[in-house]
Amino acid sequence: MDVPNAGTRGPAPANPGVIAAGLDPANPLRDPRDRRIPRVAGPCVMVMFGVTGDLARKKLMPALYDLANRGLLPPGFSLVGFARRDWEHEDFAQVTYEAVKEHARTPFRETVWQQLSEGVRFVPGEFTDDEAFDQLAETVRQLDHERGTGGNYAFYLSIPPKFFSTVVQQLKRSGLSDPGPAGPDGRTPWRRVVIEKPFGRDLATAKELNDVVDAVFPAHSVFRIDHYLGKETVQNILALRFANTLYEPIWNRSYVDHVQITMSEDIGIGGRAGYYDGIGAARDVIQNHLLQLLALTAMEEPVSFDADSLRQEKEKVLSAVRLPADLALGTARGQYAAGWQGGRQVTGFLEEDGIPADSRTETYAAIKLSVDTRRWAGVPFYVRTGKRLTRRMTEIALIFQAAPHLPFAATDTKELGKNALVIRVQPDEGVTLRFGSKVPGSAMEVRDVNMDFAYGESFTEASPEAYERLILDVLIGDPPLFPRQEEVELSWRILDPVEQFWAENTKPEQYASGGAGPASADALMGRDGRAWRRL
Repeated sequence: MDVPNAGTRGPAPANPGVIAAGLDPANPLRDPRDRRIPRVAGPCVMVMFGVTGDLARKKLMPALYDLANRGLLPPGFSLVGFARRDWEHEDFAQVTYEAVKEHARTPFRETVWQQLSEGVRFVPGEFTDDEAFDQLAETVRQLDHERGTGGNYAFYLSIPPKFFSTVVQQLKRSGLSDPGPAGPDGRTPWRRVVIEKPFGRDLATAKELNDVVDAVFPAHSVFRIDHYLGKETVQNILALRFANTLYEPIWNRSYVDHVQITMSEDIGIGGRAGYYDGIGAARDVIQNHLLQLLALTAMEEPVSFDADSLRQEKEKVLSAVRLPADLALGTARGQYAAGWQGGRQVTGFLEEDGIPADSRTETYAAIKLSVDTRRWAGVPFYVRTGKRLTRRMTEIALIFQAAPHLPFAATDTKELGKNALVIRVQPDEGVTLRFGSKVPGSAMEVRDVNMDFAYGESFTEASPEAYERLILDVLIGDPPLFPRQEEVELSWRILDPVEQFWAENTKPEQYASGGAGPASADALMGRDGRAWRRL
């Protein structure tokens, strides 16, 4: 039986008494306060463009299976693939099966796969092929009839941005973007479009992309996916701050010395040369992932956890971000050179297949930012990202000010650093609090110790993959974790001057693979009397 939910409700009038009781008007037996009942998507079809890519194979298809395995998709859920392949439905089902078997997070169960595979369809064609999109429209209409999907369609654009305009216009021409009138039950079908980053390559192209999408889909139907916002640890930033009284009183300029936000990778560009060259680390990671983490860290408490309230607070922070006056001293960038990593010799960026020998694209970027608000005035935020570094890690570290007075001898505290609160986003999700403690013994010696919380040790249920949460939110129609266009444009306003300065004035500095990045990044911190946390 299809389970109704907020994502599939139409304008049918609700019972005021039911609402007053806090119950779901579509299902009076369900109380949204009962956390034992998970959110389940209603009947729908997901149409996936770009099904031959790594993202679809390694993340999206496995995430759909994991949702089905957890009972969060309705029995009639259907998946339609669209690509330039001469495949039948069975061929696409086999591709999906292999992707699920190899990459799914949850155990493989044949009964779950059989139910999911019954709704798998494939439509071959080019993005410019009108006939293929007409066939796609006919395919989803057949699924409505055969599997009761109710005319609810989510279009996932896992494709390069240059094709967005073509696909969106084809959805409009074929009538797929038009939900049509309400049905006999009073419910209006929905249409939603999911856009993968990058959301443009600068402010101008981001606006152009938005104009294309807005001409076909209303703003509330556009879901821009930043998979970092689907991670449990990122969402836990809000819980850590606003569900506790312990941290918020010291989460400000009176106690925090500076903030470091890091995303490091131990891999190179892999097979992404065609995408990565000309984009670089700052556009690929800082503009979206790291500035979103900064916004969540620096934002004020929202009035509620609804999408508009969260987005308003994030936008306030992004509009208050300021660049350093001298970008030569306040930024650093580099390219990984040949070296040793993980016990094997690896090539440099300029020797990668498909990369021009004179490429100026950075694989490491670091920027010093400030947030011009009463809470954060004078507190620098250092963001950095890089490839071929020591290890894979993403974290947010609040480094607190040193104690104003220490009644100990200098030798007693020579191994004492500054207090720190570190939110580990990946891979070892959790939170670490670093503080000073006396070393056992007859002497008064104080050194740093860690108090640690790890998701894997504190909860019996494993954290879902980020795409599981985000895809489910799309199907339900829950938008808090998706940045809207205003956030995207504000982020580009921050990064565009940096990119322009780099293009006109600097060349990326070479750094050895397997190390901590270029010397210029260490100098950036050293000029402020600070140092990066060790990778």
